Amino acid sequence: MADTQREIERKYESDESGLPDLTGVAGVEAVIDKGVAHLDAVYYDTADERLAAASLTLRRRTGGSDAGWHLKVPVAPGVRDEIREPLSDTVPRTLAGLVRARVREAELLPVVRLRSDRDIRHLVGADGALLAEVSVDAVRAERLTDGGGTAQWTEIEVELADGGDPVFLDKVEKRLRKAGVRPSSSTSKLARALSETAPKKQKRKATPAPEEPRTAGDHVLAYARAQRDAILELDPAVRQDAYDSVHRMRVATRRLRGTFRSYGKVLDRTVTDPIGEELKWLAGELGVDRDREVLTERLTTVLAELPRTLVSGPIRTRMRTWANARRGGSRRRLIGVLDSKRYLALLDTLDALVAEPPLLKDAAGTPEKVIAKAVRKDFGKVSALVAEAIGAPPGADRDLALHEARKKAKRTRYAAEAATPSLGAPARALAKSMKSLTSLLGEHQDSVMVRLTLRELSAVAHAAGESSFTYGVLYGREEQRAAGVEAALPGAWEEIGSGEPV
Repeated sequence: MADTQREIERKYESDESGLPDLTGVAGVEAVIDKGVAHLDAVYYDTADERLAAASLTLRRRTGGSDAGWHLKVPVAPGVRDEIREPLSDTVPRTLAGLVRARVREAELLPVVRLRSDRDIRHLVGADGALLAEVSVDAVRAERLTDGGGTAQWTEIEVELADGGDPVFLDKVEKRLRKAGVRPSSSTSKLARALSETAPKKQKRKATPAPEEPRTAGDHVLAYARAQRDAILELDPAVRQDAYDSVHRMRVATRRLRGTFRSYGKVLDRTVTDPIGEELKWLAGELGVDRDREVLTERLTTVLAELPRTLVSGPIRTRMRTWANARRGGSRRRLIGVLDSKRYLALLDTLDALVAEPPLLKDAAGTPEKVIAKAVRKDFGKVSALVAEAIGAPPGADRDLALHEARKKAKRTRYAAEAATPSLGAPARALAKSMKSLTSLLGEHQDSVMVRLTLRELSAVAHAAGESSFTYGVLYGREEQRAAGVEAALPGAWEEIGSGEPV
């Protein structure tokens, strides 16, 4: 399995003077010379540099203490996760998979070679523990495509030790600035190499700052683009089974699908509806594990709340078996979905949508008119569904009405989120209210699903000759929990639903 390490570092311009004296940095007891390492790295990308455009770097490096394949994924400014695999002649399958959403059907090619002489210093504290590694890198870059341009420069790199406090980097930077050293204008060696070795006719122009959204179409597209970007950025995390990544990607698909439906007067639904169906398919595939995780957490919690005297039979073992069933198979299935032509085609379609959006006449209208009208329409539908649920008799019909109200409240929340940059505080308040309503109704829906699961588990336990008493107790408690939500809903809705939303 690939090794992942969090990398927190800063880069600085350097001249012939080399590294300033860092013994005066607060907390530094000694600066230890670790010698010079000779590094040779080949960076891979598509011909049109898709990885570089997404601030991803994929390299094969020899020399130094960490020779091998490295994929660097941005986490925050100055923070990246470095995923490592051993040396091999070809790109490791795991790393190729982590960039597949960006690469898709294109070929990964060697694009730049960087050879660096790295003069290394360790900054250590009074206890001898490493605080940071500081290096002066003399870099020679060679482009391996487009005529083979070259460049060379020297830079200073400061990397925080594992588990270190990022505040320490501020102290080092203060000392460097005092010595006249300034932060690098480039985010990475690769970015600088690509820029400085590109043929003159292909020299990259600075990407112009995006214009402020003005029309209704501008605002809707900005929100849709953000959800497309979220899907792409979360893809590697989902493949690595990172915490909450599946849920966040699933939410992005729902936000995008909801945007298409809420703003059907802005984006042509004859174009977006088929895309919405594909997003629904993806959300469903993502939900195979997620729904079971939510139910497992709920079942574990309610069982832990139960007095031991009411726990009968091997119910914990039964629940654990149910929770783990199909886990490995569903993970493999999800990776298969993310590698599928259908998923990659969906990503291509989303790219095309934001590049050439199917705008309708209302897209040119003002947000105050077009967007506000769409949000009010969604809110009206929520109001009707909540009223229907409150008026329905307890039972299956009310459960279904509450579930439909929850789905509509989610959609209204997403519409309000898209409206917030243009409509401000009223839209923000509505999004917050819809989130509260969704949470309340979600508590009810979770109870419905838990009761269904308890009935299934009870039947299996009974067939195995086990006591079903505890399942019945838990079922009754879930009924009371759902009844509590139903009793609280009229008051909660009265508070939320009074007044004009936007």
